[in-house]
Amino acid sequence: MEFSEKVRKCGLSPMRKFHPLAVAARQRGRRIYHLNIGQPDIETPQAYFDAVRRFSQPVLEYAPSPGLPALVEAVRGYYAGLDIPLGEPDILVTTGGSEALSIALACILDDGDEILIPEPFYPNYNTFVRATGAAIRPLPTRPEDGYRFADRARIEAQLTPRTRAIMVTNPGNPTGIVLTPEELRMLTEVARDHSLFLIGDEVYREFVYGGEPLGSLLQFPEAAEQVIVIDSVSKRFSACGARIGALISRNQELMGHAMKFCQSRLSVATLDQVAAAALYSVGPDYFDAVRQEYRLRRDTVMEQLSAIPGVVCACPKGAFYAMAKLPVDDTEAFQRWLLEEFEDRGETVMFAPGSGFYATPGAGRDEIRIAYVLKQADLARAMDLLALGIAAYRQSRMGMKP
Repeated sequence: MEFSEKVRKCGLSPMRKFHPLAVAARQRGRRIYHLNIGQPDIETPQAYFDAVRRFSQPVLEYAPSPGLPALVEAVRGYYAGLDIPLGEPDILVTTGGSEALSIALACILDDGDEILIPEPFYPNYNTFVRATGAAIRPLPTRPEDGYRFADRARIEAQLTPRTRAIMVTNPGNPTGIVLTPEELRMLTEVARDHSLFLIGDEVYREFVYGGEPLGSLLQFPEAAEQVIVIDSVSKRFSACGARIGALISRNQELMGHAMKFCQSRLSVATLDQVAAAALYSVGPDYFDAVRQEYRLRRDTVMEQLSAIPGVVCACPKGAFYAMAKLPVDDTEAFQRWLLEEFEDRGETVMFAPGSGFYATPGAGRDEIRIAYVLKQADLARAMDLLALGIAAYRQSRMGMKP
């Protein structure tokens, strides 16, 4: 039997590919500090669970394909609080941000098309894009430059006749970059001038640590036809298992095409939509407390990373990830070694190797992504293990001084 060329071009997630080795390590009695997956340990607001308990309809029916009106209105209210007016037709509820992105890409990309994405980027973009038959054209960045990319000349130099869209993650996963209002405006101008779609993956919007106002590409109504925003409750409300996202655009032709996919999958889970709508009742104190907690976790990671000889890591300004260049030759081999051969007092550590965050062949082999989603004490111990592991690996495998 034959499989499609599209699926053959897709790879496994670098965040999850070492799971079998982690299972084996735990069976040997190892404790593993997981920095590889962005699963927050912040408690989900109680409003979500209260809404589930109050649900009393006698039949759990299909929800409307565009989403439950209560949830659509809750999303509209959230954006109204950011001075971004949206109409009901501008929002489609999806099964997580992942489905929102898959639908958007299916609407705008054909075989042979290209989408420009700064690298490193969220690895699942590879799968979403390749499923359409299109390809990612990477916009290269460097750890030594803090992974900055928002330069008009650099962006335009990468555009080709096959470019259909530009996609950015803001705040950035895996780099923690936060784009300035001026950089966001520049991106909308490039998109308009070249008749491109501009996709903003904004699921980490609430997590900025320098006092910046919360930014969105939707703040530029002059680019209404170009802008597509991907949103989700997963990170914002620490509700990853709810699988509730949104596809947002004022381009009504796009949204009409997207509705075809929404109707073909019938609806998003009704009960999760009911509960997700209740999450939007959470006040600003919740976000203030969560931001403060993640800022402290980031500072813990950066203080200890900066003390490891040979590590290059720009301080992330948002989200809850750090991309770091390590003084090792291959972080996939290093991760395997950490799980199979290394331990300190019965403990080891996992991260996401960097090559899976790149489209450029060979790029990111000496980089890792760290998700600082653990409590501070656990993060401090995980950084200790990383430092010890680097020293031991360099000595035993690379023949270098620790």
